[in-house]
Amino acid sequence: MAGCVARRALVVGSRWWPRSLTGARGPRPLCAAGGAGVFPPAATTTRRHLSSRNRPEGKVLETVGVFEVPKQNGKYETGQLFLHSVFGYRGVVLFPWQARLYDRDVASAAPEKAENPAGHGSKEVKGKTHTYYQVLIDARDCPHISQRSQTEAVTFLANHDDSRALYAIPGLDYVSHEDILPYTSTDQVPIQHELFERFLLYDQTKAPPFVARETLRAWQEKNHPWLELSDVHRETTENIRVTVIPFYMGMREAQNSHVYWWRYCIRLENLDSDVVQLRERHWRIFSLSGTLETVRGRGVVGREPVLSKEQPAFQYSSHVSLQASSGHMWGTFRFERPDGSHFDVRIPPFSLESNKDEKTPPSGLHW
Repeated sequence: MAGCVARRALVVGSRWWPRSLTGARGPRPLCAAGGAGVFPPAATTTRRHLSSRNRPEGKVLETVGVFEVPKQNGKYETGQLFLHSVFGYRGVVLFPWQARLYDRDVASAAPEKAENPAGHGSKEVKGKTHTYYQVLIDARDCPHISQRSQTEAVTFLANHDDSRALYAIPGLDYVSHEDILPYTSTDQVPIQHELFERFLLYDQTKAPPFVARETLRAWQEKNHPWLELSDVHRETTENIRVTVIPFYMGMREAQNSHVYWWRYCIRLENLDSDVVQLRERHWRIFSLSGTLETVRGRGVVGREPVLSKEQPAFQYSSHVSLQASSGHMWGTFRFERPDGSHFDVRIPPFSLESNKDEKTPPSGLHW
């Protein structure tokens, strides 16, 4: 356990990790202490044993694996072990998605346009291809990230008459290529998740040494319409970056009308060192049927998260339904500074589009 210190990865800012990993000092050991990964700082160069004062009280540090150099080009393969650079959990890649990233921070300068009912408010944004991954989260780390991330499950429409019923598959997440800090492990079951051994098979002749089972390929093919990540939207206001990923969930009939459902994942990131707290949300939801709905409320998902240098990010998922096959959403989050002043952060406008080849949403896991 050379150079391991009792520091939880999940409370370290996202911008700390790349600097610590890119130093030319060779492989660094990855350790755990009853939770998410624990990693040595970049300055650690000498081998030393941990004393009791270095360990969290009542915890024993254990070697988990060895860091690899993050990929600047190309993509990670099925079975790649990683640490999440923002939330600190251990995970494994199931398969990649090629998404269109609409980044309003790098949009070409264009004349401002008046807001229109479709929610396209200002800049002309062109999408660029970006790699995201469907991943499994180590169940041991979920309790430690629950206060910072609420996307440790993927929800689906239940396949019965209740048009509002949902079910969830726990321990699934979507991560961007730059979120992944890859590592290797000699453990044949390095990730604790009920689907790990159903989806992946250990093969020491491969790199990474975990290959997809037929059950993973069948599950991906069957659930593709509701798993696929296609568009990602991002915008920064006053050093608060908002990333939105919408997913179409399917259509249900209710009271002689069609109801279309989407889930959306939102990540808030504080790119500055100043502490801020989310206080209010303000949504505008436009439906192709011609309706425009305004939603205001305190916080998000019952919380008013604080974004600081130590814990710079918060992530959550929610749902929206329309009585039309498409629409748009946009809005603002209101943040409060320590001095009591407030400022609004833009939520980038994003489309709600239904699949053209409508199919029945999945009713559960079948092998």
